[in-house]
Amino acid sequence: MKEGLDLELQQGKRKAAKPMMWISMVSMTMMFAGLTSAYVISSSREDWVSFDLPQAFVVSSICIVLSSLTFLIAKQFLRRDNQIMTRFFLIATLFLGLTFVYEQYQGFLQLKEMGLYFAGPDSEVSSSMLMVIVFAHVVHVAAGVICLLVVVLKQFLNRYSSKDMLGFELAAIFWHFVDLLWIGLFLFFYFNT
Repeated sequence: MKEGLDLELQQGKRKAAKPMMWISMVSMTMMFAGLTSAYVISSSREDWVSFDLPQAFVVSSICIVLSSLTFLIAKQFLRRDNQIMTRFFLIATLFLGLTFVYEQYQGFLQLKEMGLYFAGPDSEVSSSMLMVIVFAHVVHVAAGVICLLVVVLKQFLNRYSSKDMLGFELAAIFWHFVDLLWIGLFLFFYFNT
């Protein structure tokens, strides 16, 4: 009887996992909508400074889009139970995700070289707002990279198969969300800086 209840509880958790992920992503989207709205409102200030986005942000955008593609390919190979190719494309996804993080850091260094500081007496409202929004995204990217690391580890331990992909799928959904979020933010900044 206890085993039946445990199985039922497990099935309930599995059914609730994806809807809960979608609800959390809607909440995160609303947070970023609020932050970007504050950016737009602040841009009407007299001391607002416009600037071009650093080239590193373009490179990072390409990296994160490619990482979503490699995650999709990994999922297709997992559906066919091709463990070797799944691992290969997961590692490629992780590499591209880490490259995204590195390029984001380079972008902030480039902004600093342009004389745009995020805090202190030389800071500008525009660069400080950019930092707040991008830092919030970096927190989500860090969570995504942790998810990728867990998925890669579990894949090497053969925990995923075409019949058991829930954790893999949840990580993929979150990573694609992080990707779409960054592309949205990049386009927002591109047209609003």
